[in-house]
Amino acid sequence: MYYVIKKNIDNPTSCFMGFSVPKYIVTKGSDNVIFEFKKDGKVTRKWIKKGEIVLLTDDKEFFIKTMDQFKSVEATQQKLINEAQAKLEQSMVEFTENVNTEIDKFEEIRDSTDVPCILKDF
Repeated sequence: MYYVIKKNIDNPTSCFMGFSVPKYIVTKGSDNVIFEFKKDGKVTRKWIKKGEIVLLTDDKEFFIKTMDQFKSVEATQQKLINEAQAKLEQSMVEFTENVNTEIDKFEEIRDSTDVPCILKDF
């Protein structure tokens, strides 16, 4: 069995994935590695660019160790993202409240003579 860690290029919150595969095909001149799986009794092939492959090994322990290391870093970074998201959401609430308070204050004085607002004429 072979073990693969692949970059997830299009997903910023999940930067990698790991999987096992019984067979792969690669040539020196190719930019791709072909992985063969059996799914529902049928052979399925998946082409992955060499540049997207972080690790291709037959050493299961090394694969697991590397995956655990990547998962640990990912978890730490995800925690930071979650904290930043919570702060952003709180900032958005405060922003809306502050702007609405300012608008409410202005609406209280809008009809005074020193505010040039055409609406008060209607």
